[in-house]
Amino acid sequence: MQRAMTNILSSDIGISARFYRRLLGMADHYTSDWFIILTHPDMPGLEFGILQADHEIVPEAVRAKPSGVMLTFVVEDCDAVFSRARTMDADIVEEPRDLFYGQRRLLLRDPDGTLIDISAPIAPKTA
Repeated sequence: MQRAMTNILSSDIGISARFYRRLLGMADHYTSDWFIILTHPDMPGLEFGILQADHEIVPEAVRAKPSGVMLTFVVEDCDAVFSRARTMDADIVEEPRDLFYGQRRLLLRDPDGTLIDISAPIAPKTA
């Protein structure tokens, strides 16, 4: 394998790119009128693509709103991202909470409805 990346579909790639830039500190790596690739300064190998959902390269049969997908981004401070998300009026699905397996997790939706899991490592709970 030479390369792997995640792509999401968006009804407005500019709005989606701004969301991920602001929420997670991502930056433009490549930009066109139908496709944007974001990267993060701490993870130069990560490529996160945003495709215009109604572009001709996207088959009409798969242009529907996302379902059955959850993107996970592991961060240092889940609560800091939660604070940022609130200032952005993001669609918060579940406020941060500690989970038994050693993660503090926030769930929210991006502008197109994709479910986003923002997690930060914490000490696992013991019985």
